Amino acid sequence: MKKLTHLFNKYKIWLLALLKPLGFWGAGAIAFIDAAAFPVPLDLIIAGYVWADKPHFYLYVIVAALGSALGGLVPFFLGRAGGELFLMKRIDRERFEKMRDRFTKQEFLAMMIPSILPPPTPWKLFVFAAGVFEMKVGNFLLSVFVGRVLRDMVTAVLTIRYGPQIVDIVGHLATRHKALLLVGLAVLIAALGFYVWRQVKKRRTKSN
Repeated sequence: MKKLTHLFNKYKIWLLALLKPLGFWGAGAIAFIDAAAFPVPLDLIIAGYVWADKPHFYLYVIVAALGSALGGLVPFFLGRAGGELFLMKRIDRERFEKMRDRFTKQEFLAMMIPSILPPPTPWKLFVFAAGVFEMKVGNFLLSVFVGRVLRDMVTAVLTIRYGPQIVDIVGHLATRHKALLLVGLAVLIAALGFYVWRQVKKRRTKSN
């Protein structure tokens, strides 16, 4: 088992080294692998890309978010193919029902918010659950894309302002103060929703 783990880690390092020189396409491929298969330190990798090519930071953000959304389809369709029993082995009945209610009421937010949160958020568990609860594929792709764009944009801006080392610091703080992070995220989403509502209202008023 140790030999298999060692080979797996060597393969992962080799693959990341192969993809990194490919620019923003490499960022997208690494994000795809992170979402579809084995986890990688994606925030640090995005920070490295952005630090090396600051003028085009937005390309890394967009392509990496797209890679995450497309890669997420792998565990998503595994869940849809009949993963309810598998999911219930991983979580208790109470949590299963809470997740189901969340996806039933607000499937977009139920997938977007975990896509914003940093590790150790069990992102793939939410993706798998999205498939189990038959979330619409279009909504799934969009929610993951939006969530990852927001997360990767914060990573990019912090990296440009403070350097790549800030990502590790913020990750530790987010892990230790997760409740505060969730409150801040809720405020941000509410503010964004209010802004969108105001813009829509203004356009309707002008058209009338």
